[in-house]
Amino acid sequence: MVVCGDDALAHRLAAELRGVYEEQVTLVVPPADRSARPPVVGRARAVSAALLDRVVSAAVSRAAGNGTAPATAGEPASGQRTLEAVEPTEAVLAEAGVQRAAALALVYDDDETNIRAALTARRLNPRLRLVLRLYNRRLGQHIEELLDQAATLAYGGDHDASWDASVSGDASTTVLSDADTAAPALTAAAVAGTTKVVQTDGLLLRAVERRAPAPGEPAAVPDERLPTLALLSANGADPAFADGSESSGEQGPMLLPDADAVRAAAGRRGSVVLEQVSYSAGPALPAGRGVGVVAPFASLFSRRLRWSLAGLVGCVFALAVTLWVVTGIHPLGALYLTLLDLFAINDPAIGASTARQVLQLLSGLVGLLLLPVLLAAVLEALGTFRGAGSVRRPPRGLGGHVVLLGLGKIGTRVLTRLRELNIPVVCVEAAPEARGVAVARRLRVPVVLGDVTQEGVLEAAKIHRAHALLAVTSSDTTNLEAALYARSLRGDLRVVLRLYDDDFATAVYRTLRAAHPQALTRSRSVSHLSAPSFAGAMMGRQILGAIPVERRVLLFAALEVGEHVQLTGRTVGEAFRPGNWRVLALDAGAEREGGSGLVWDLPDTYVLRDTDRVVLAATRRGLAELLGRRRRVAGA
Repeated sequence: MVVCGDDALAHRLAAELRGVYEEQVTLVVPPADRSARPPVVGRARAVSAALLDRVVSAAVSRAAGNGTAPATAGEPASGQRTLEAVEPTEAVLAEAGVQRAAALALVYDDDETNIRAALTARRLNPRLRLVLRLYNRRLGQHIEELLDQAATLAYGGDHDASWDASVSGDASTTVLSDADTAAPALTAAAVAGTTKVVQTDGLLLRAVERRAPAPGEPAAVPDERLPTLALLSANGADPAFADGSESSGEQGPMLLPDADAVRAAAGRRGSVVLEQVSYSAGPALPAGRGVGVVAPFASLFSRRLRWSLAGLVGCVFALAVTLWVVTGIHPLGALYLTLLDLFAINDPAIGASTARQVLQLLSGLVGLLLLPVLLAAVLEALGTFRGAGSVRRPPRGLGGHVVLLGLGKIGTRVLTRLRELNIPVVCVEAAPEARGVAVARRLRVPVVLGDVTQEGVLEAAKIHRAHALLAVTSSDTTNLEAALYARSLRGDLRVVLRLYDDDFATAVYRTLRAAHPQALTRSRSVSHLSAPSFAGAMMGRQILGAIPVERRVLLFAALEVGEHVQLTGRTVGEAFRPGNWRVLALDAGAEREGGSGLVWDLPDTYVLRDTDRVVLAATRRGLAELLGRRRRVAGA
């Protein structure tokens, strides 16, 4: 595997491939003086635990008399080869061994650099599986089709028998965005606290955390219809360890437990169950040209102006009724004369009764008051239409909203997710030219332009009445400072931080929880949430998404049953391997003419056929075993 990048995602992706999938990795990064500080990845205790599990599995296998080592891997990779280069030129890619590599990941922060390198790599090795990090999703679709077509043509023109269908089918191109892969988890953490979601290709999955009951509370009976994805840490009932940080001697989370483990942990440990959520829970905003350009009618005039207009209209009707009573003329005639007097176009009431003359003077006075009100209404309406193309200010009385700090790549994706869920948002951005400001303007989302570290900016975003604060700027110190200042304003505010370093995030989380035990705090690293999806894509196009369970990750994948001997010919119950993978649904789209859908209520007795395509949840090690065995079968 070859990984080329210039930020934290490249280092995390290399560690993911090396530590979880046991792949030989060549990492291409800029020189040390031009690259960012590498993150803390691949902690020794995590690698040691994985190696220990493999050693135990091998011992059990030999004890059972199999006489063979586990099919997942042989000896762990001894390390990685690192090349330093300013740009991934053809010479650099050749030195990295792209001609002999199985997959190449281009995760530079610049889309143009990734596209140029991908075109070069596809020419050097048409068999190569490409994974690109692109922010522009529309451009990414075109690039994906172009590179896949180039690989197909290269296979069609080559008559080498070694290029069989199983191998050529892996020469795919996958375009991902770290913002897209991390935005659902960040959004869910801000909106629902401990809820995690995966949203890809119209599929929306929600993992709901169910905490262990407090002492004295009755234990909830587990619902057998909802698959249990994980059992939380033994100390998960303590909110001080809600982030999954394990204290010495405590049992960590158990992913994909079996029924016996779920029953044994009932009432003692929290669990994570899976639910399918439709888009009706959060209707998407209408899209199209002109959306957000025409302001709602109620927003054309301020409340004070509306009350002023209503008072003047009431005065006009009162004068008309009085004139009708005094003179005895027809009510419509009285209203007509009152309007003439109001606009000073009626003849003076010389020779008329005193009451009629007084009413005419009062009508003229009301007309004088009406002129400035009408002028103010016109100016406000013009200002509203002119400001429809600019950012909006937070309306008065706004509450229960999410304050989003930062409208960069991550912030823009999170903003889109929040609006798809119909959740009110107020954005704070220091740079008026930020890429997310235009998106906020189109969606008519209020934006406060200013430095969040300056006093009064968060107050302008109505932080004292907000539901949550989501700080996703590119600066850790800015996010932390904003969170601490928000805590000083509201001690019970829900806070979600995007922090670069996992160790730093854990320390910040524990300190904030100790200082504000009644509040909910979450710390997330975008590269930490994105690396598993990129690594899975390098193994194939199967990965749908990832859900963090405390400090571990659970992957969702769509696999063809016939390509995996662990699934072929087995029932759903027999194919379930606790701690590794579990079949969740059957993709019935291929069997329905012009339709699509997932069958979730699969009985354990359903026999998986070779032509079936299933959606399963898997741990990283379990998915590595599935994909690794597939690779060996294809090459046998």
